[in-house]
Amino acid sequence: MDKPVTLETPGGADKDAPLKEDIRLLGRLLGDVLRDQEGDTVFDVVETIRQTAVRFRRDADPVAGEELTTLLHKLSRNQTISVVRAFSYFSHLANIAEDQHHNRRRRAHALAGSRPREGSVGHALGKLRDAGVDRNTVETFLRNALIAPVLTAHPTEVQRKSILDAEHDIARLLAERDLPLTPKEQVRNLQLLQARIATLWQTRMLRYTKLTVADEIENALSYYRITFLRELPALYDDIEDEIGAHYHGSKPQLGDAAYVQMGSWIGGDRDGNPNVNADTMRHATMRHATTILDFYLDEVHALGAELSTSTLMVDITPAMQTLAARSTDASEHRADEPYRRALIGMYARLAASARVLGATNILRKEVGHAEPYADAAEFAADLDVVAESLKLNHGAMLIVPRLAGLMRAAHIFGFHLASLDMRQTSDVHERVLAELFEKAQVEADYAALPEEAKVRLLLAELAQPRPLYSPYETYTDETQSELAIVRAAREIRQRYGTRAIRNYIISHTEAVSDLLEVLLLLKETGLVRSSAGIADVMVIPLFETIPDLQRAGDIMEAWMALPPVTRIVHNQGRLQEVMLGYSDSNKDGGFLTSNWELYQAELKLVDVFERAGVKLRLFHGRGGTVGRGGGPSYQAILAQPPGTVNGQIRLTEQGEIIASKFSNPEIGRRNLELLVAATLEASLMPHAAEGAQARQLAVFEGVMAQLSQRAYTAYRDLVYETPGFTDYFFAATPIAEIAELNLGSRPASRKSTRRIEDLRAIPWGFSWGQCRLLLPGWYGFGSAVAGWLGEGADGERLATLQAMFREWPFFATLLSNMDMVLAKTDLAIASRYAGLVPDEALRERIFKRIAAEHCETLRQLEAVTGAKERLATNPLLARSIQNRFAYLDPLNHLQVELIHRHRAMARKAGEGGDMDPRVHRGIHLSINGVAAGLRNTG
Repeated sequence: MDKPVTLETPGGADKDAPLKEDIRLLGRLLGDVLRDQEGDTVFDVVETIRQTAVRFRRDADPVAGEELTTLLHKLSRNQTISVVRAFSYFSHLANIAEDQHHNRRRRAHALAGSRPREGSVGHALGKLRDAGVDRNTVETFLRNALIAPVLTAHPTEVQRKSILDAEHDIARLLAERDLPLTPKEQVRNLQLLQARIATLWQTRMLRYTKLTVADEIENALSYYRITFLRELPALYDDIEDEIGAHYHGSKPQLGDAAYVQMGSWIGGDRDGNPNVNADTMRHATMRHATTILDFYLDEVHALGAELSTSTLMVDITPAMQTLAARSTDASEHRADEPYRRALIGMYARLAASARVLGATNILRKEVGHAEPYADAAEFAADLDVVAESLKLNHGAMLIVPRLAGLMRAAHIFGFHLASLDMRQTSDVHERVLAELFEKAQVEADYAALPEEAKVRLLLAELAQPRPLYSPYETYTDETQSELAIVRAAREIRQRYGTRAIRNYIISHTEAVSDLLEVLLLLKETGLVRSSAGIADVMVIPLFETIPDLQRAGDIMEAWMALPPVTRIVHNQGRLQEVMLGYSDSNKDGGFLTSNWELYQAELKLVDVFERAGVKLRLFHGRGGTVGRGGGPSYQAILAQPPGTVNGQIRLTEQGEIIASKFSNPEIGRRNLELLVAATLEASLMPHAAEGAQARQLAVFEGVMAQLSQRAYTAYRDLVYETPGFTDYFFAATPIAEIAELNLGSRPASRKSTRRIEDLRAIPWGFSWGQCRLLLPGWYGFGSAVAGWLGEGADGERLATLQAMFREWPFFATLLSNMDMVLAKTDLAIASRYAGLVPDEALRERIFKRIAAEHCETLRQLEAVTGAKERLATNPLLARSIQNRFAYLDPLNHLQVELIHRHRAMARKAGEGGDMDPRVHRGIHLSINGVAAGLRNTG
């Protein structure tokens, strides 16, 4: 008789019973697959490790800790791989079950007819209506707004597309179990679930070759097929329904509005990635166009099959008659079916367009030859002809099933799918301009000029009609590559439309000259015509470090005051975008200071832009972790200072967060809706900050400034001023192993050094997540609050902090995000990673400091919020995190054991020994599993 399978989660409230059942089912099926594929011995080992890890966590039992160490040390290398895979896949399956439960709860909420949930567009519209915001204001807002999630590829993306595809199938089958199924259908469903889990088990989780930029592009495009292409148009439709319902009128007609648009950095982001060039930009935009045109071709083909309407039954408009007459279809069988004939002709034109734009494999051959569409607007106009004819001839209901979504998609995605941003660091621009100036005999040593002289020279060159580049000179590879990029941008815009590329982002913007340099480079290829005051591509500064954020307002004030720039900004619709970097500012100054300096920079920018009469659009470079600006997007947008949203917002979606948010269509639509709802509220809700409220806010901001300075000192003292901290970090986290993992096309460090200053912020945060310290998301808060409170008396200062938490969204969101990080932090697990530091004195000294700050942070957080338990206000998330620990903890313990083995072998290899690739593979598998278990660690 089979042994009972116990890969299941304990506890939970009644309303989570279906979630427990799903996790129990998936755990049982995974256990069955494990036993079938690996045998009873491995299954028993997995269970023993799990139970021992639970005892270690629950009882802080040192005996359990010793037993666990012995168990792990005794594992053979092959067993270790199997055990790591088992726990990793359980984390993946638990994520699927949770996503399904979120969808289930939302449907139940809707069926119950309850009030719209917070974060929904319905909830936002209700608040706006109650606050006196009228319907016309809302509709005007949506016609002019731009809300743009921007997908980026970063080295914490741990999912292979093959894994994502299998998990998508498992999610679909799990959702199917909520439907009424016959006994036979239930058995079939179970068989298919087990088959898909077996497929997962037999699929390689990791990449054995380095991920290329082309691979990253394809990975991102898979989310369009899963979610964006259908869910984004559907969301637009939902929003129009909600406006009609909340303002008691007919559904508005906003068909040509495109207030949510997609963006991408993948293939255009060169900062720190030598693998991105003009060819990757061309490839990215070609694949974007091919993806959206494939979608249009499928939809038009399906629409042709559905619209069998005959002129023997109903009339059509003259425009529809003309469209049908232009068709390439001459079949007598469809002589009375104008819609089919028209759509066959439209299909032929789309196919021709696809070939022109780079498609090489169109699955269905078109009927006859047709000229390609000049642009997406022509295609959209033909769809409008079809819709108008249906509407005027008793066919309005025929628009709803497919045509409405296709029309909406044409406005949202065009032929370009997503806008591709260009990004490069300011140092590269300076080197390129220095060479161009030298070769043109304009300036021998541009880089050595003071800032004022640089600005004068750049402005003078912008006014010159001639280019600096000469085809008769020889330039460095770097200069040739950078010029090829801007030439490619011009070609791409001409070929795919002006929305295909419209932004150039400058990393490490430190001065006005950094912006002017890019303006001049764009002028070299005609993308800037300064005499006419026209820039086809917007030049966007990225302020990243703490000093950069502090200078941002002054730089933008000086930039927009320059006469040629003033004209350009005017011709951009008096709009200028500014990007703020969360990752580097956090690595530079710590969690509290980063958040505060970002807030301060935004306030200063609002003031500068208001005085200049220019609309500000902020681009938030948020990462997955709280330490990199992550956390719930809805709360983050609402916590922005007044005047910083105003219907214009872009934000990055990075790493494994893309999979977490958008690999399930329903979850994806919900995340897109959250962005729209938060932008509506943040932009249109009245802000009352007068009199006493304004004075109170000023007090709160003054307190925050003092806390920030103290936290900055504590963080910098540990990370940058403590002797040996770098050695501790590289030994006590898997940063070296992460750098070796084939996660992305971008190197983990900007330079080949062990300096933390040169390490990219993404692997910095990812490493702290893996060892369960998540230090960038909380360090410095405890000592800052304790020090500030210590200078006061009689609890008055604590009362001020408590008021800040209750009444200031910025501070409340900051503490909420830190609360989530602390719920995932585990000092006992982290202590095992600290054991990897060979220098015992260094280990004790630094870990003791971190542990003391952690204890103080918990103590002060509890004092301010009044909550003794983590995530007291979010019990669903608290249960989710608790349920994962039984499977997550063993992965951490296994990772420590594997790193210990790997580094020991590396030392012996230096003396002539051999390395075992299985150990290396096991570490990388554990990294994948921990990232999946924590969900937002990148």
